[in-house]
Amino acid sequence: MKIDDLQLFVLAARHGSLTAAGKEIGLSPAASSARLTALERDLGASLMARTTRSLSLTADGSAFLAHAERALRELENGRAALTASSATPRGVLRATVPGPFGRKHILPLVPEFRALHPEVRLDLHVSDDVVNLIDEGYDLGVRIGVAPDSTLVRTRLAPNRRVVIASPDFVEKHGKPNRPEDCARLEAAYQPNLRNWHFTRGDEAASVRVSGPIRSNDGGVVHAAVLAGLGIGIKSIWDVGADLKAGRLVRLLEDWSFGSDGEIYAVRPPGSFTPPKTRAFIDLLKAKFGPTPYWEV
Repeated sequence: MKIDDLQLFVLAARHGSLTAAGKEIGLSPAASSARLTALERDLGASLMARTTRSLSLTADGSAFLAHAERALRELENGRAALTASSATPRGVLRATVPGPFGRKHILPLVPEFRALHPEVRLDLHVSDDVVNLIDEGYDLGVRIGVAPDSTLVRTRLAPNRRVVIASPDFVEKHGKPNRPEDCARLEAAYQPNLRNWHFTRGDEAASVRVSGPIRSNDGGVVHAAVLAGLGIGIKSIWDVGADLKAGRLVRLLEDWSFGSDGEIYAVRPPGSFTPPKTRAFIDLLKAKFGPTPYWEV
């Protein structure tokens, strides 16, 4: 079994095209097909069902893909570890980032990262779905809250502080809550999993169950509803910081903290060695966000 054949197979699975995979590594369609056939012969299994118009993984191919990606990643890490002290970040960095946070605070940093590290190409998966970094071949993930997989190596990037907010018009019409319990009398926009609000202030704790005309699984809908004056809401400061600075929203219950804010982490697959490309991206995020993130200033 040849490493180059594994690389071709992984690229074909990502692109959904054997021709595109071959083109990326300088192979003709005929050579690509021959190489994939050789890999299947070595393994004694059919990996891909292919016609002149389509390509799809077989059951065996789907099962083998994660192992092939892991083998290629370990090989790259091993090669990079030999020259880690002087290595220039290079290669493809596959990263998965959450949707709204990624669009607001990570994608704007891509031009600077590319200018600093022109030999690194970025493959960014932007989604709120929590993917398995190891099985799906990612070098890096950004997670909000405690990372569910304790085997991942975590680097804290920033706090994820959340605040109670409302539009100025809403406050003018309905007034400000003085204590958390006052939120129950005000209409709210909320996500189903964030209907019960838990607060702390020193040794004090308070809980309230909110209700209102707008409920949505999409945090962007809640954000828009609060901006429109349809109720109070709870949002992360990274999401609404610009609106607070511009006066489009006001913060309520400022001396109370939301009980389960959590943190924002960069996570990577386990191992003592961090590839230079991964370390460079994490270092940029840490430098830009800082101990006190710019969205909280």
